[in-house]
Amino acid sequence: MRKDAATEPRGWYAPRSLPHFDSPEVLQAITFRLADALPDEVIAARRDQSDSRQSRRIAAALDAGHGACLLGDPALAGIVEAALLHGARVAYELHAWVVMPNHVHVLIAPAAGHRMPDIVQAWKSWSAKAINRRRGASGPVWRREYFDRHIRNERHLAAAVAYIEGNPVKAGLAAKAEDWRFSSAYRRTR
Repeated sequence: MRKDAATEPRGWYAPRSLPHFDSPEVLQAITFRLADALPDEVIAARRDQSDSRQSRRIAAALDAGHGACLLGDPALAGIVEAALLHGARVAYELHAWVVMPNHVHVLIAPAAGHRMPDIVQAWKSWSAKAINRRRGASGPVWRREYFDRHIRNERHLAAAVAYIEGNPVKAGLAAKAEDWRFSSAYRRTR
């Protein structure tokens, strides 16, 4: 029986400006952000910088708390966390996550039969509708694109988990990773 090409993992592909890697059971570190999370000058400058310099500048801008930081509201952060937890152990294995005031980091391994772009789209679509409903608002909540990086080895995995869970500390929002309520570090200690 032939499977529908739209449900098959694609490997490397570039639907818009960012390349993505989609493969079942491959650990992926994913970052997605609110629509207003980056200043215009950071977005414009990303075309003229090396990948590593661009990544550092984007991370610094996100951690600086640009935009309305809707996810600083615990009710809205809880909506996003619920979206992440909903598909765990069904569509993906959820290894680490943190919901920051203006962006989200997640470490997952998609399950066989589940494509990463569909997983990310489900998170963003469901949470955007719930956030807008809660706020009595309409319009885009998330930036259309997301960043992903496949995990290469155990050392890279440890670094990715440390980065994700340590992001609230780095951004000055918590003294310890496990103090940040909307994270895998917090859940692991409760």
